[in-house]
Amino acid sequence: MIKLDSFNKEILQILKNNARIPNTELADKIGLSPSACLRRVQELEASGLIKGYHATFDKELMGIGFIAFVMVGLNEHTKASQESFESAIVSANEVKECHNVTGSCEYMLRVETKDLKAYKLFHTDVLGSLDQVATITTHVVMESVKG
Repeated sequence: MIKLDSFNKEILQILKNNARIPNTELADKIGLSPSACLRRVQELEASGLIKGYHATFDKELMGIGFIAFVMVGLNEHTKASQESFESAIVSANEVKECHNVTGSCEYMLRVETKDLKAYKLFHTDVLGSLDQVATITTHVVMESVKG
């Protein structure tokens, strides 16, 4: 396991906010030489701590006008039921995240669609058509202040 000293923690925080920062600028910000900084970044990547770099898109410009967190309860609490549900959800383009959770339901989904009408189709044609689904509770995102 890689050591997370103050330099590595600083590198991770800066890359989290700006993964495209040039190595020379990153090195300057944390007070290391460019070669030492690059070596640390490469070690963080090789260790698997840094899994990749991602682009962030403007949802509105991409035609995403509706975001919801959807709580899904299954009618059976079996491994087969969970695997069947997960298999169906993986292929649903509207589902951006799927988490198996504890509490009053089994799954929490983050769903993004063009609008409420498109969500209704997803709700009916995808979630509503799965035999494993017993309950669906939708929490509509009104505004995101972080993330």
